[in-house]
Amino acid sequence: MFPKNAWYVACTPDEIDAKPLGRTICNEKIVFYRPQEGQVAAVEDFCPHRGAQLSLGRVCEGNLVCGYHGLVMGCDGKTVSMPGQRVQGFPKIRAYPVVERYGFVWVWPGDAAQADPAKIHHLEWAENPDWAYGGGLYHIQCDYRLMVDNLMDLTHETYVHSTSIGQKEIDESPVTTRTEGDRVITSRFMDNVMAPPFWRANLRGNHLADDVPVDRWQVCHFVPPSHIMIEVGVAHAGKGGYNADPKDKVYSIVVDFLTPETETSMWYFWGMARNFNPKDRNLTAQIRDGQARVFAEDTAVLEAQQRNLSAYPNRKLLMLNIDAGGVQARRIIDRLLAQEQPAQLAA
Repeated sequence: MFPKNAWYVACTPDEIDAKPLGRTICNEKIVFYRPQEGQVAAVEDFCPHRGAQLSLGRVCEGNLVCGYHGLVMGCDGKTVSMPGQRVQGFPKIRAYPVVERYGFVWVWPGDAAQADPAKIHHLEWAENPDWAYGGGLYHIQCDYRLMVDNLMDLTHETYVHSTSIGQKEIDESPVTTRTEGDRVITSRFMDNVMAPPFWRANLRGNHLADDVPVDRWQVCHFVPPSHIMIEVGVAHAGKGGYNADPKDKVYSIVVDFLTPETETSMWYFWGMARNFNPKDRNLTAQIRDGQARVFAEDTAVLEAQQRNLSAYPNRKLLMLNIDAGGVQARRIIDRLLAQEQPAQLAA
């Protein structure tokens, strides 16, 4: 259901600054912690002594100390010591490849030999001082692929987000879908429309008039296994739309990292990167709060959808032309799963 030979966002750095963090990713129970300042480690969240959760312990002198009987575990999964006991012969528990990059902690839950950090796709905005980012995390009770469908077809905005980013022109404007290698791109452009409330606020945030017609765009980029970057924005109508001069538009990237927890639950790391007024922290907070309300609406719909699908697993769903982005993304996911299947069978 989810490829394991891939980099997933596991947490944000601040989640492990004070103490270990236990998190299930792709059905793997993992504990994340800092052996030293600026370092990150990830091992099975399972003490080899009595099976306690190591995430309930603490970090001492670079090692993870179990909170049950004090067993000391190294970041390579090897037992270091235990008060009054000989434990050096304990078999190793699993250690996971982990990287801190772009303001996130990434983990590779599959074959460690294939875990090349170069495979983490480049996020230019995360290293550019001309951009600002604000975001959050939701724990959602649904199959991560339902969120892939949701984000690759934004038609639902008219209905789910009618008071924030939705407008009838989304329904009325055609969407195009194309595949480039392992990536899927869907695009929708709306010319000479009035901006919805969320975008009116962003226009004001860039000191632009918010009561005039705009050209609006949505360009969704799916990057396997489950990352979606959405170029969004509005420009004063007739100024060039997507290609307008920065002084005439607000342009942002909606950041969506979808990390499977189980077959019916996920971690949703969401946010928005923008290249206008990047030093305005109040604007960053305002956008983040507005986005949080929008994604909370998605959460309610998707969790109810999952409950329905779980109750009626044999019901066949209809496919329309607006579903093309999600369909193409799922085909890529299925291909990655098929590539991993021989290795799983051999194991």
